[in-house]
Amino acid sequence: MTFMIIEHFHAGRVKALYERLDREGRLLPPDIIYVNSWLDESVSTCYQVMEAPSLERLLAWTEQWEAYADFEIIPVIDSKTAKSRVLGKSS
Repeated sequence: MTFMIIEHFHAGRVKALYERLDREGRLLPPDIIYVNSWLDESVSTCYQVMEAPSLERLLAWTEQWEAYADFEIIPVIDSKTAKSRVLGKSS
């Protein structure tokens, strides 16, 4: 499954987050795949795309980062799949 993860960084914790990321990496289990991420210009919110077998697996991963950010996790589909669902056609 594909997920959009919106990370709202805790005020005053962004530098510590990046220092931990440099030291330890993303701490992803093998069944979760990081696709890409983008940040707003104030570096306070990150928009990240991940692939994971389930929401539960992602929640277990985000628990490791709760000291640095609050998370919104949204299951997403690509536009081709959305179009097929809306129009009732298989691609």
